Amino acid sequence: MALPALEAMTPVFGKAPATVATPRLAFLYVPNGVNIQKWLPSEVGEGYALSPTLEALRDHRDDFAVLSGLGHPHSKGGHSGADTWLTGADLEGTPGYDYRNTISVDQVAAQALGPKTRLPSLELSSTGGTGKPGHSQTLAFSQDGVPLPAESNPRVVFERLFVDETGASREEKGQRHLEDRSILDAVRGQARSLERKLGKRDREKLDQYLTSVREVEQRVERAENWMDVPKPSINADRLALDAEPNDRGDRETYFRTMYDLIALAFQTDLTRVCSFQLGREAAGGSYDELGLKANHHELSHHGGDEDMLEGLRQIDVFLLEQLGYFLTRLQESDEDGQPLLDQTMIVYGSGMNSGEGGGHSPKNLPLLFAGGRSLGFSLGHHQSFAESTVPLSNLFVSMLQKVDPATDRFMDSTGALAI
Repeated sequence: MALPALEAMTPVFGKAPATVATPRLAFLYVPNGVNIQKWLPSEVGEGYALSPTLEALRDHRDDFAVLSGLGHPHSKGGHSGADTWLTGADLEGTPGYDYRNTISVDQVAAQALGPKTRLPSLELSSTGGTGKPGHSQTLAFSQDGVPLPAESNPRVVFERLFVDETGASREEKGQRHLEDRSILDAVRGQARSLERKLGKRDREKLDQYLTSVREVEQRVERAENWMDVPKPSINADRLALDAEPNDRGDRETYFRTMYDLIALAFQTDLTRVCSFQLGREAAGGSYDELGLKANHHELSHHGGDEDMLEGLRQIDVFLLEQLGYFLTRLQESDEDGQPLLDQTMIVYGSGMNSGEGGGHSPKNLPLLFAGGRSLGFSLGHHQSFAESTVPLSNLFVSMLQKVDPATDRFMDSTGALAI
């Protein structure tokens, strides 16, 4: 028997249901902090005046919110900021470990969104690889806190995203998958045999290792499943795929090319999660193109020197101009009649606050939240929180809830952050 018409049925029997936005997440990291004095606006609310540094984003002032006062209460700060920016971990807080990280928020999102895309997440940095503990060259950490290597070469990123293998290379790749499976099976068998001979602490470490092995196995399975699915066809003529990062080439061209690749990856739905580390903590970065005499790292230890603070501000402005390019790129990309920017949640900032005297605090981090308007976020304001009482993890909970509404916590969160 047919049910009577109920109000709950209105979207079905009446007008078509509204299109549900497909969330994307991008995490963009600035090393060495910022000139916080010129970064933070002096006013809060919607009518705030842009700070001298944020004037670089004037054309997008309604596309982002300034968030001040947030930080990581358990982080030690300093130049390990990239290690903890997306994890909030106390790296020295696990007994028996000099360094131990936890899963990063991008990878939590990738666990939910990844099964729907070719790549669960995209890890990028201007230096590539993983770096070393305390000076990470990637923002992404696995379920067990293992750093996931980032790619720095634009051409390699493009080929991974958009270039199909030839017949011979596909056959070779298939053979490599079989060999990888064989190696993983052997490793698992040997580890299980060893487990019976170990004490409790070593068994815990071995279990963490096997978790990492399982993650590799899942990546192999994913690669096999997508081997016969053609990649999107993209014209690379306007992409500067040979641009060099850092001091080796045209820094602006490099950053804009990487941002183009992120936008294309989101637009073609190859992935919905990306992290991009714009530079390594405690590294040089001379920025000769800005006429600066000191490098980025040296400027972060400014000690209150006005000239050094001005140099740091110039770098901040330069990097924000590249962010503005990325926001424009997403604004001009359409998906289901909406700008892709409105469906993309972007966190931009640093894992340390260089302060008025050059200290490297994990409190009151310089942070911008951009995009996500169709996901329910309000923008165009400066929102200030009580320093040291509201963890950055609360923002991550708010973002994860757009991916999985059942999410109620991440790391040391105390609830979702209302933006």
